[in-house]
Amino acid sequence: MKKNIRLVVPVLGVMFLLLLSACGNTDSKVKKNSEEGKTLKIVTTFYPMYDFTKNIVQDNAEISMLIPAGTESHGFEPSAKVVASIQDADVFIYNSDEMETWVPSTLEAIDTTKVTVINASEGIEFIEKTKIEEHAEEGHEHAEEGHEHAEEGHEHAIDPHVWLNPVLAQAEVKNIQMGLAKADKENAALYQKNAEKYNQELEELDQEFKAAFENAENRTFVTQHAAFAYLAKQYNLTQVSISGLSSETEPSPAKLAELSNYAKKNNVRYIYFENNASSKIAETLAAEADIELAVLDPIEGVSQKEQDAGVDYIQVMKNNLESLKKSIQ
Repeated sequence: MKKNIRLVVPVLGVMFLLLLSACGNTDSKVKKNSEEGKTLKIVTTFYPMYDFTKNIVQDNAEISMLIPAGTESHGFEPSAKVVASIQDADVFIYNSDEMETWVPSTLEAIDTTKVTVINASEGIEFIEKTKIEEHAEEGHEHAEEGHEHAEEGHEHAIDPHVWLNPVLAQAEVKNIQMGLAKADKENAALYQKNAEKYNQELEELDQEFKAAFENAENRTFVTQHAAFAYLAKQYNLTQVSISGLSSETEPSPAKLAELSNYAKKNNVRYIYFENNASSKIAETLAAEADIELAVLDPIEGVSQKEQDAGVDYIQVMKNNLESLKKSIQ
């Protein structure tokens, strides 16, 4: 009988060790899953915010974008699903209340004690719409009519397109980096290092623009969409817009005639329109003044196919630079 007891005890000991080992594996798996669950979830609004953030966090976070390429970002309205995705995130990043006009009311429905909200344009001085349009309306006999047309179909009182200035883009990157550092202190040093590296690339982009336009005699360009005021201001250029801030606003016949006369008088060779909007207005003016069309991309959307092919903010801005060189000489 004692012999049997001796046999049972070792067996029970082995079973106990196996049980402990299984528990240890389970604890390890739980710990691993817990660590994986700590991956920072970041929701951005549209492409520049996504690309800036991606360059800062790289593979250390899960990043999504609310407004896909091909969607008119100015008129975007968040669905209940969008609101839920923001609430479920650790960090929400947007350009400004002036660009994403739906954000302030949306944030009222969000528990912001659980989501870090980053306004990328914080501290940046905006340009008022009247200043943007003053060149286009100079000498116009119907200035008030011009303002009315510019305001139709568009909510912005000021120009929100700050990201199209490489210098202000650096400020936005810094704002995003600082916000992420607060949300994820463990990786704050990494975010700072990545942001500084990316801002060096943006500084080099700024230098390319400076060098290209430094000695140019013609410093005026004509656009369909007045999205490039910050870029124009940075490099001492003059933007003349066909239809104010909205790419869809139809200019009056009088304004078309004025711009046609302006183009002929000032030997304007190109009219710039954006590649994700109707070029009908620019085509009308181009035919009227017998000039060519070219693309200036406001970078409000870059498709997944383009991203997979290596297209990003810096590449599109370099494309814009080459396009502008056709006029700025």
